[in-house]
Amino acid sequence: MGGPEVLREVDVDQPRPGPGQAVVEVAASGVNFLDVYHREGRYTLPLPFTPGTEGAGTVVQVGPDVADVAVGDRVGWVEIPGTYAERAVVDSTRLVPLPDDIGFETAAAVLLQGMTAHYLVKDAYPVQWGDTVLVHAAAGGVGLLLTQLITHLAGRVIGTTSTTAKAELAKRAGAAEVILYSAVDDLAAEVRRLNGGQGLPVVFDGVGAHTFDASLASLRTRGHLVLFGAASGAVPPFDPIRLAHGGSLTLIRPSLGDFIADRSELLRRAADVFEWVRSKALEVTVTARYPLAEAAQAHSDLEARRTTGKLLVVPDAAVIGYREGTQS
Repeated sequence: MGGPEVLREVDVDQPRPGPGQAVVEVAASGVNFLDVYHREGRYTLPLPFTPGTEGAGTVVQVGPDVADVAVGDRVGWVEIPGTYAERAVVDSTRLVPLPDDIGFETAAAVLLQGMTAHYLVKDAYPVQWGDTVLVHAAAGGVGLLLTQLITHLAGRVIGTTSTTAKAELAKRAGAAEVILYSAVDDLAAEVRRLNGGQGLPVVFDGVGAHTFDASLASLRTRGHLVLFGAASGAVPPFDPIRLAHGGSLTLIRPSLGDFIADRSELLRRAADVFEWVRSKALEVTVTARYPLAEAAQAHSDLEARRTTGKLLVVPDAAVIGYREGTQS
């Protein structure tokens, strides 16, 4: 456990599938803050472990009692540790078959964050026509997808970003207004100004500690704070009476796993995400690709907010030197 420097590329034995499992040759693995939380020990896994929880590739071997997939199938998966690797073992019931028109990199880039955006706007807070919504880190991986989906659902997005370049990305994704954190002294006051002096029905906050207070202060009476991440650190303990004093506010701290626990729900959400990609409601942007040996750099770049869009770890060594500024 520790900083990015604890990540090391090592040789291990070829994985073997057990009952109900499949071995997948990994074509691409998504990089997410969940991987950082695992590395830091915020969410614990038995040591040693292979990071990465989102991937796509080809089934090369199946164990006994596997009925969901076969050798040669193209698949993706989320929330199964071990994707920063050439091969990974996955419970076959957690594998999502990929349509012919969805490539490996697209699947690895959109499944976890796309299904996260899906449950956020459909379940955690069902976005309605005309809702004005605050999306923190609107140029990040989830932020860009959220902004596109809220706009697709006829909502209006006020986004926050750290730089003007990121602000332009958020605007291209559909944000009506973008606030630079460094440009305002009172973020909540600026949010209200941009909404005609009124608070908002909902804030989607994946940043955590640095934005939590402003998120609460941006809400209207009976507004909803959807705290789905902690990119800036965990929110300190607080007295729930703040929610009452803020106007009978509600706070939810959801996790994707609880919204895809059932295989039928997993496949339904994945199918919706793929259809959004197909219809261009979601534009997936891969902005950086890293070989396995540079996984530590991927984490450093993500944590330092030097990135936008989606980062991938790609086992193929040919991607070395093909990282900076790559678009997909």
